[in-house]
This record gives sequence, structure tokens and C-alpha cells, in this order.
Amino acid sequence: MARRKETQTAVDLVGAATPLRPEIGVVLGSGLGGFTQALDNAVRIPYAELSGFPVSTATGHAGELVIGTLMGGQTPLAVLSGRFHLYEGYTGEETVSGVRLLHALGVRKLVLTCAAGGLNLDFAQGALVLISDHINLQGSNPLVGENDETLGSRFPDMTEAYSNRLRRIAVDTGRGLNISLHEGVYAAMLGPSYETPAEIRFLKTIGADLVGMSTVAETIAANHLGMEVLGIACVTNLAAGLGAGKLIHSEVLEIAQRVSGKLVELLTNLIPRIAGS
Repeated sequence: MARRKETQTAVDLVGAATPLRPEIGVVLGSGLGGFTQALDNAVRIPYAELSGFPVSTATGHAGELVIGTLMGGQTPLAVLSGRFHLYEGYTGEETVSGVRLLHALGVRKLVLTCAAGGLNLDFAQGALVLISDHINLQGSNPLVGENDETLGSRFPDMTEAYSNRLRRIAVDTGRGLNISLHEGVYAAMLGPSYETPAEIRFLKTIGADLVGMSTVAETIAANHLGMEVLGIACVTNLAAGLGAGKLIHSEVLEIAQRVSGKLVELLTNLIPRIAGS
């Protein structure tokens, strides 16, 4: 198992760089990397230095593993600032390299963040939405191929892919901060082109509230590994055909960065509560 050997090499490198042993992991989506500035005692390791790790090529993704603490050093966590997408040319297995490394480091609770297009007109631009379920339309699954039974079942259950328990904690935390949190179903498309108006009408018909190009493969891999998942999407734009004008990636990043302060506030208060739960 070459993959397992490469993961262990990366774990050894991280262990030599920091004494922190995180149980909480965070994946930051496009334009949402500002959260790493809230960490104390931060150690930053570029993906290029991690054995067998892909390199993040998408705009708005820093491409580094950051390990640090929150709440005066009481809550150690590992943050993947940047992720890997199928549209970059990576395989399904490669896109979840980060999740598998976090699990090998001891992470058992995973917070996935992403930028997403809004299909539900109740979600304003800049809204934060807790992902309650997903629809995988990427034509790929990270578990295809030989299964490592030491990591998880060949056929993992996905009935509660996104933890109801963690969503309740998030809603309660947001309420205390006066941050409204919606809930919705996330549809994952292959990309990198944005969806057509006809595709958006189709997605609305099948029950999607959000659309994006990430997150789902990581959620599948995390459930396979027995991790508890919380998904938080930032609505950066109305999907194609629902708003005026064309979709431009630089504007999506601008909105994500504008909302990142609210997300940082939420995560800074939420993660210690998750850690203690």
C-alpha cells in the first residue's frame, strides 16, 4: 500500500514540525483562507513538502497545512488551507488526500467549508448555510478501487453524511453570535465551467439548494473513515439564470473574502465547543 506509506511519511514530517496533536480538522474553501490568521502557535507546511500530496492549483487556495491552537492554546486543530478538485485533473482518490492525512494525524471531527452558488432564493448573497445532505453529480467517487478494510467498510453508510449533532451545536453557536445559519442540500458538479441556466433548473427540481465543485468527495472519504462531518457553505452568488449578469470567478472570491470575517467569528467560537462535545 504505497498510499499508506506516503501518508505515514507525511504524518512523521508533521510530528517533527509541531508537538500539537489535533482532534479537529478544518478544510477552507475558495477565498476563505483568512481563518488561519486566527490560530496561535501556528506551524505552516506547504503541500509541496508533504510526501505524495497533490499541489493545490485553484485560485484562492493557499495550498498549505496549518496546525495551531484556538482559545489560548486549549484547542489544537489542523487546517487545510486549500483543497484539491477533480477539475484540476486529480483523481477522486487524490482529491481526498488531505482528509486521509487529517485522519492519520488523529482528527475525528471535520469541518468542511466552501464557496457555493445559491439556488434557494431564501439564501442571500453572503449567507452561511449548513449542509444537511448532498447530491453527487461529479461522476466520480473517491472510494472507487481497492478498499483498505483497516480504514473503513467497502460500502459505507451515508444516511447521515453530515452530522445532525454538529449542526445543532453550530446553530446554537450562531444564535449566540447573532449569525443566522440556514440549512440546505449541496449539489456537486464536476466543473470548472459554471452551470448553465438549464442545469440550474434541473438541480432545483431534484432538491438542491446550493451548487459547487468540491466538498462531496471529502465528505464521502471522511464518512468512510468514521469521521464526524460538519459542512458550511458561503453563498457567493446566485446560480446561473437566477440573477443578473454573468458569473465571474474573481467576483466569487471577492464575496467569499468579504464574508470570511463572519465565518472566522463563527469557527473561532464553534470549534472549541465541538472539541468539548
